[in-house]
Amino acid sequence: MIRMTSRRSDALSRERIVDATIEILDAAGEDGLTLRAVTAHLATGRGAIYHHVANKDELLAAAADGVLAGLAGDGDPRESIRALALGIFDAIDRHPWVGAQLSRDPFQPAVRRIWTGIGASLHRLGLTGKARSDAGSALVNYVLGAAAQHASGARQAPDDAARRAYLDALAADWAEQDDDPLARESAALLREHDDRAQFLAGVDIFLAGISSLN
Repeated sequence: MIRMTSRRSDALSRERIVDATIEILDAAGEDGLTLRAVTAHLATGRGAIYHHVANKDELLAAAADGVLAGLAGDGDPRESIRALALGIFDAIDRHPWVGAQLSRDPFQPAVRRIWTGIGASLHRLGLTGKARSDAGSALVNYVLGAAAQHASGARQAPDDAARRAYLDALAADWAEQDDDPLARESAALLREHDDRAQFLAGVDIFLAGISSLN
């Protein structure tokens, strides 16, 4: 007698499709993400994928949201903002494609999640109305822009040795092209700076400025 076996109930869930999409993006980048690649990864048909997502754009948005889904902060509002910002930086550092994706659509779930998290913390700091809107916009733009810029550099220097060589070459070129003393000083500091620490210093500068709005 032939026994009919059923697939596991979660075999074709949206969560598994998103997980597969993230794995493909991490391994092959955005150019490697196709519906064919996802169906092959999950050993399923296109119909099962289309039941959960409509197209590649929705896949990318869902994958970015999946990467950032665990980021939250509910303690001291300043520490919550710092933790959220560093979480975004680290997520984009691990998944460079996320930085490019977040810049595409301001209404995608991941960007709304970031706005909500930062907005809630700013509200707990006492900011309301236009002050909260202005502070939130400036901070979100800084966090996403700086983290994505780091990811772009990281793609050109995938390990410590390559990063050192990349920064040395960049600093030398900068100093050669601009003889201004301040430019040369900045070029010299470029060789030793830590991207993550500098990013967090920028967040702290924003927080200091936000304090003056109260």
